[in-house]
Amino acid sequence: MRVLLVGAGGVGTAVTRIAARRDFLTHMVVADYDPARAEAAVAALDDRAGRFSARRIDASDEAAVRGLLAEENCDVLLNATDPRFVMPLFDAALAAGAHYVDMAMSLSVPHPTSPYEQCGVKLGDEQFARADDWEKAGRLALVGMGVEPGLSDVFARYAADELFDEIEELGVRDGANLTVEGYDFAPSFSIWTTIEECLNPPVIYEKDRGWFTTAPFSEPEVFDFPEGIGPVECVNVEHEEVLLMPRWVDARRVTFKYGLGDDFIAKLKTLHELGLDSTAKVTVPGADGPVEVSPRDVVAACLPDPATLGDRMKGKTCAGTWVKGTKDGAAREVYLYHVVDNEWTMREYGSQAVVWQTALNPVIALELIAAGTWKASGVLGPEALPPRPFLDLLGAYGSPWGLREEI
Repeated sequence: MRVLLVGAGGVGTAVTRIAARRDFLTHMVVADYDPARAEAAVAALDDRAGRFSARRIDASDEAAVRGLLAEENCDVLLNATDPRFVMPLFDAALAAGAHYVDMAMSLSVPHPTSPYEQCGVKLGDEQFARADDWEKAGRLALVGMGVEPGLSDVFARYAADELFDEIEELGVRDGANLTVEGYDFAPSFSIWTTIEECLNPPVIYEKDRGWFTTAPFSEPEVFDFPEGIGPVECVNVEHEEVLLMPRWVDARRVTFKYGLGDDFIAKLKTLHELGLDSTAKVTVPGADGPVEVSPRDVVAACLPDPATLGDRMKGKTCAGTWVKGTKDGAAREVYLYHVVDNEWTMREYGSQAVVWQTALNPVIALELIAAGTWKASGVLGPEALPPRPFLDLLGAYGSPWGLREEI
């Protein structure tokens, strides 16, 4: 399999380090707007076989991406950029006749008059509108294939197939006890994406109502995370799982809640109140005259790069899916989860835990696609495909999953 990886930030670099240990990959072209980042990602590998190369690409330039896919004869485009670039990369892959994998979906737009009650443009709507084109082309666009969304969706499919007869609720719950020494505020993942998902109206699904929205940070609950992480308060956040799971898994309710903490929430609210979460460009003085900048890009530039925080981070991160329903006539609740220790990922891969955990899952998906184990066409979420081969490979990659009975 020949892969074009677009994006050589923290997640993209972790992808190269994980993929380098697997033999399904014939070649991976690592492309980034900053060629130095792509070159650094490749240079860090023990690539004696020459399976990795670096190129410069502007992810917003659909024609250039299409040309690079053709030039390098790539079978798949793996998108490791932020969600702003989903659609040009998605469209470029289709036009070039390549498969496509991403970890976050096309952006949402809040409802113009009732943003905390009704959905506007939902996450992934633009991609699903092209599903027929992908189906006719016989190509697969596997969307939301990170850890959340991604592994959490695989867990949902597995629960429906093997653990439950009826599902009352699928609830993705994400929490951690990570700390970053020397920083009062240092998000462990892209602040651009974090702002997008945390300040947009969260989406909830109910079978009798469909998709609807609520206020940011609503319905707080304390969830007890496994392997020493412990109780963390979680709140509603906009996330792709709620838009993906109901398409393929029968459940009465689907939610996503994230363990953010009061201090993190307060800082996000302050950014919003000051307008610093905006992506609309503003004019500011510059050395050579006025320049236009996005406030959110300025915030991201002022914070440390999450990929560089691993040496200062301690603790574990947990991604998982809580499932409530019935099996053989009896009530059942389980939590399917994946815990990663930052000390282990830094020692084994030189990548911090959050970006490594995100990167692991699309690499496994690529291996399943390469082997023909996951074979399909159209625009599909992870829960549309067989879960057991994926979960088995987690163990083969040295990072097994867990199951905790709740009652």
